[in-house]
Amino acid sequence: MSRVLIIGAGGVGNVVVKKCAQHPDVFREICLASRTKEKCDVIADDIKERYGTTITTARVDADKVPELVTLMNAFKPDLVVNVALPYQDLTIMDACLEAGVNYLDTANYEPKDHAHFEYSWQWAYQEKFKKKGLMAVLGCGFDPGVTNIFCAWAQKHLYDSIRAIDILDCNAGDHGHPFATNFNPEINIREVTQTVRHWQEGQWIETPAILDAGCVHFTFDYPVAGPRESYLLYHEEMESLVKHINGLERIRFWMTFSQPYITHLQVLENVGMTRINAVEFEGRKIIPLQFLKALLPDPGSLGENYTGKTVIGCVFDGQKDGRQNRKYIYNICDHTEAYREVQAQAVSYTTGVPTMIGAMMMVQGIWKDAGVFNVEQLDPDAFMEALNRYGLPWQVVDFKGILPE
Repeated sequence: MSRVLIIGAGGVGNVVVKKCAQHPDVFREICLASRTKEKCDVIADDIKERYGTTITTARVDADKVPELVTLMNAFKPDLVVNVALPYQDLTIMDACLEAGVNYLDTANYEPKDHAHFEYSWQWAYQEKFKKKGLMAVLGCGFDPGVTNIFCAWAQKHLYDSIRAIDILDCNAGDHGHPFATNFNPEINIREVTQTVRHWQEGQWIETPAILDAGCVHFTFDYPVAGPRESYLLYHEEMESLVKHINGLERIRFWMTFSQPYITHLQVLENVGMTRINAVEFEGRKIIPLQFLKALLPDPGSLGENYTGKTVIGCVFDGQKDGRQNRKYIYNICDHTEAYREVQAQAVSYTTGVPTMIGAMMMVQGIWKDAGVFNVEQLDPDAFMEALNRYGLPWQVVDFKGILPE
């Protein structure tokens, strides 16, 4: 039985707190905190009505370490689950160190004024957490998160060495809007407009961003979803997997985008709406991307009319007992079923469920160590079992498809 503080009341936060509330035998007390307490209260009221469980809510500015420490000292959690913005990872980690609390998040840190994300800032906390006897687990959503766990499980059970990994993320759903993002628009657009990188033969290779001429893409035939155009994209889990997967020569990340999405995003970029530097407007400074975020649908509101499925997984090419083979491990998640259970679309669901499972692994002592860890460094077996039990069943099959060389 444990106490968990969840910071962030967006679409993923809603899923995490509801999935935790479904397991009062593990999560004895839950506090949901956000800069806007009213959002937390709405979720808490829904949980009370649906599950008969009372959770605590609080207001906190996750940019301010003293406020975070005050809340942690008052609630005394065993674990802080960070599903706030990636800009706030370091302040929340600093607060955890000061208050003496374990930490878990879903996305790596990036500076607010620079569209660049990497793990180095958080990896630099290794000795601080180790010295305090605290554990920090990084990137425990789906990708990063479950995809890393798939890799760790494949390395443990299927291969002696893995030569190549292709991570394939398909959202074959329809939310009915001309243009919307499935998670925070600011974070999403910053991510997909960056220069692409993939790992090959010991170095990072750069290719054009998905909106640029010369971007790399191909058609992949996904289970259930069928053929979808899939674009090479840089994603953070690759940075840690190249350190922790034996014999890895190449790793790539692919994500599906529809042509209408690409067209909308190209127009927005061309007119300057994706910029993150301030511009003068009617006597004050505004950041175009933040203004665009205010105009777009809230990702947390998309679930009610969302149909279709997500298909996310990893294709492995490696050797076992001297023989080469290719395997595909993947999950299929249905938007409608996700909404029926936790009133969220599948992109939030596939991130929130693994976050709850990671929290469960930590508070139950299945994952227990001092320092900063990416999830593939931890034993994957109990996590893989929990995915099947708590809403994200996976399959492993021989892969017979075609991938670009």
